[in-house]
Parts: sequence; C-alpha cells; structure tokens
Amino acid sequence: MTTVRLRSEQPADGAGIRRVLGDAFGRPDAATPAEVRLVEALRGSTAWLPELSMVAEAAGEIVGYALLSRVTVEPSGTPALALGPVAVRPDRQGLGYGTDVVEAVLDAATELGESLVVVLGSPAYYRRFGFQPAVRLGLTSPWSGLGSPWQALVLPTDTGDAPAPPPGEVSFPAPWSLV
Repeated sequence: MTTVRLRSEQPADGAGIRRVLGDAFGRPDAATPAEVRLVEALRGSTAWLPELSMVAEAAGEIVGYALLSRVTVEPSGTPALALGPVAVRPDRQGLGYGTDVVEAVLDAATELGESLVVVLGSPAYYRRFGFQPAVRLGLTSPWSGLGSPWQALVLPTDTGDAPAPPPGEVSFPAPWSLV
C-alpha cells in the first residue's frame, strides 16, 4: 500500500481538491457538483477554517479530502463544526484513505479545542468515529427529518470527555444552501 501523507490544505491544492470532489460526486446531469461549489463558497466565508481543510496525499497526488467548517447551535450561539464534504478518488476508495483523512481532521479539531462536530452521512460509516444520532443530544437542523444520517460527535477535551452541548438548532452558513 502506498504511504499516505495527511496535511492541511495549501493554496496550491485547489485544483487537486476540486478534482477529487468532482470525481467522487460528479453526475452526468450536473456540470459542477454541489460539493465543489460548497467548498469554493466556504473558502470565501467566515465559516472557513483553513487548518481544518485536510487532504490525503499519496504518491504526490491528492486522493482524499475532508473539511470541517464553522456552524453554531442556536439559540445559545455555541460554536460547532460541520463535517463535509468527505471524498476519496473513486479509484482509491476502499484503501482506508477516507478513514485516514476523517481521523486527521477530527484530531486537528480536538487539538484546537473544538467540542462538537455534526455530519449528514451514512451511520454505518460515521459510527466508527464515534458519531451518534444527533437527536440524542437534542440537536436539530434542516436535515433532522432524514433521521439517522443526521449525526453528532462530542470531541474529547484535555481533561477527558466534554460535556454534552446545549440542545438546539444547528445553524449552517449561507454556502450550505448549495447542497
């Protein structure tokens, strides 16, 4: 297996990230996948946290990507993070790059003192990272009605497990309306 290098996105990585997202999410009926437009819109917003935009690089090529961007839990205004998009080039899927890049971005968030991450995705996949149904934490969102794919993860702190976040509606910044 090729060694994978996990690192924060660099300015020169834009085209490689766009290619991974396009390959992973491309459809014949859309010129540019919504996930590509989302990342590009987030880069120009206050939700963008450059240190939490991570790539997996193998043999000098970007093969995987994971992004955490800022969201808030209302009405308390508690800061949180949204995971997504997460992508691996189709010809590299099943090799562990997705797991690697998600673990790397969650570790980086923990090191920065972040406490809560939400995601809309496969429960079977995200459970391995500790995600649970967000409803258990009293968290709602525009996607709550989808049920079990709406998930949350409370990140550990330096002193152990973090307290549960206050219940509320997770508010997403405007770029998320693209998905």
